[in-house]
Amino acid sequence: MPPCTGTPYANRSQPPLNFRRQVKDTMSTASISTTPPAEKVVPRREPKPGLILATIVTCQLMLVLDATIVNIALPKIRDSLHFSEASQSWVLNAYTLAFGGLLLLGGRAGDILGRRRMFVSGVVVFTVASFIGGLAADSTMLLASRALQGVGAAMAGPSMLALIITTFPEGAPRVKAMSLFTAVSSAGGSVGLLLGGMLTTWGSWRLVMYINVPIGALAAVAAARLLNESPRIQGRFDIPGAITSVLGMGTLVYGFINASEHGWSDGVTLGAFTAAVVLLTAFVITESRVAFPVFPLRLLRDSTRARGYGSYVLLVGAMFSMFYFMPQFMQRVLGYSPIKAGLAFLPLTITLFAVSRFVPKLLPRFGPRPLIATGTALISAALLWLAQVKTDSGFTGSLLVPFLMFGLGGALAFSPIALNIMSGLAPRDSGAGSGLMQACQQIGGALGIAVLVTVSTSAEKGSHNPNPGVNFTHGLDTGLTVGAAIAFAVCLVSLTLRPKAPAGGGGGGAAPAPAPVPVPVTE
Repeated sequence: MPPCTGTPYANRSQPPLNFRRQVKDTMSTASISTTPPAEKVVPRREPKPGLILATIVTCQLMLVLDATIVNIALPKIRDSLHFSEASQSWVLNAYTLAFGGLLLLGGRAGDILGRRRMFVSGVVVFTVASFIGGLAADSTMLLASRALQGVGAAMAGPSMLALIITTFPEGAPRVKAMSLFTAVSSAGGSVGLLLGGMLTTWGSWRLVMYINVPIGALAAVAAARLLNESPRIQGRFDIPGAITSVLGMGTLVYGFINASEHGWSDGVTLGAFTAAVVLLTAFVITESRVAFPVFPLRLLRDSTRARGYGSYVLLVGAMFSMFYFMPQFMQRVLGYSPIKAGLAFLPLTITLFAVSRFVPKLLPRFGPRPLIATGTALISAALLWLAQVKTDSGFTGSLLVPFLMFGLGGALAFSPIALNIMSGLAPRDSGAGSGLMQACQQIGGALGIAVLVTVSTSAEKGSHNPNPGVNFTHGLDTGLTVGAAIAFAVCLVSLTLRPKAPAGGGGGGAAPAPAPVPVPVTE
């Protein structure tokens, strides 16, 4: 019997060969798609570690440049948009508050949603916010854009560190990437001081916002083209943990910000700290009970990692004493222009960058502990040296050598501290671990400013010299002395750390630690 027309095949019980092949192909495809998302990795392109690292450090450079450039431009921003003396600090604080409050959530979001997605999205948000800030017609618009920049930085920052872990294998490749990242971070801070002075002196303060636009656009395009998405971890967001972490971190950072402006006994300061204690306690309780926490508390069971986090907070706080006070001293007392003050930091930057290139060779030979101890001791000694400055001090005789010591100490200390924090961290926890490390940086900076500004202001008020420059220098010297004591405490803590396997020999590698961002004069 001839085949029936209008039917796909004559014998319905026996499909034709082509149809059977299609069914077979479909079933094969379906069997592949049943692989759990957490295990499914389908590279779309061949990884190019060199270009990936260049993209990541370019993004970090943008974040560091933004912080220092905006600080330098603050006087012109205040005059242009009619900020009051009290409200101008929120040009800085709006960014710090959003960034510090959202870091833990941003780190975990990268683990769940994909680090490439969070990195690119964060860079785009930061870039758009920078463009809006450049267009700001009033103070409210600028503050909103600064807060949005903080959101973008909190999305991109933890993913940057996690991407280095997943891109570079443990051992020498990861340590080299870490050292370059740290060096670029530190160099970017000093370049920001110089570039900010140039842009605000020869152009407009709006240029310090617009400069992020081409950098961010290039970084976003390069990341989208070069990076493969990381494996996503199956799980759902811990909503109670997210809420308590954001509110707890936000109120903690705000408490330090308010303390630096209004004192430790101010009612708002005390209220913020009380709320932070309650919220962060609730956060810890929540994290101990949920299956997929925002921050896995098990990461702190390693005493070396826990002490690494604590050391990071304290060392950043100590280093901020120099980065905060010295630009003010050079401009207010020595009469330096913003450009000259930025140039004065170049010896520090060059030293830090040059020495950072040798850290990958030193770590396999000596391990992290001796480098951390030596670096923090040098930082403490440099701060004590700077605490001796007077109103007639010269750059060559009083500032150059301690600046060089400071750069050498920072290069030796920060990468090994990051190694102790990130060694042995599972890839699924790298976002959370990186987020807490950057949160430690924000808390350390805010804590350092709050404590040291309070100490300095009290000492300045206690000096009744008719010369304001002498009074300011006396307060500065006191603040730097306290900073030196904090750095020395970190040195003592480092001596108690257990030796780890040499970093360059295939032991636990580390993610890079962003160097502390200088906070220059705000007047």
